Amino acid sequence: MPKESLREKLINDNELDLSLNNLETVPVKDLAALPKATHLDLSNNLLTFLPDSFCSLIHLVKLDLSKNALTELPKLFGQLENLQHLDLLGNQLKTLPRDFCQLKKLKWLDLKDNPLGEGLKKNAGHCLNEIECKKCATRILMYVTDLDEQLELQSQAKKKKQEEAEAKQKR
Repeated sequence: MPKESLREKLINDNELDLSLNNLETVPVKDLAALPKATHLDLSNNLLTFLPDSFCSLIHLVKLDLSKNALTELPKLFGQLENLQHLDLLGNQLKTLPRDFCQLKKLKWLDLKDNPLGEGLKKNAGHCLNEIECKKCATRILMYVTDLDEQLELQSQAKKKKQEEAEAKQKR
């Protein structure tokens, strides 16, 4: 997608509307060239995945990925450190990447109409209004942070066991 046509879609210098364009891929390189576009609407497209390079768009504050067919988010999605508003309604997400807990500024999240795992589904809630979507962001961040900490503890315990086994073997 040429930069000129993207620039034409800029609204108020910071909103970029690429919804309803039948996009199957995200023009990450072109988006990176528009760092003033902090609000990105990619809703109602044909996206099934986001490339890892999407996580380089750290200028994004508001991101709408609703009504696509995303089955997962990139592993480094947490690099989108400025993200405050994330709409993932109506995709095919079952899980969120481990580093999702790095989205410390996230204040609004919609995960409705995704086949989420039980823990995520329970913490996401219904998100039928602004207040519920704000609560969703808070609860999901707490949940994925707790999960990350548990996984880290398990990893450390496993590593310690391996080190002890190796030391025992050397003796």
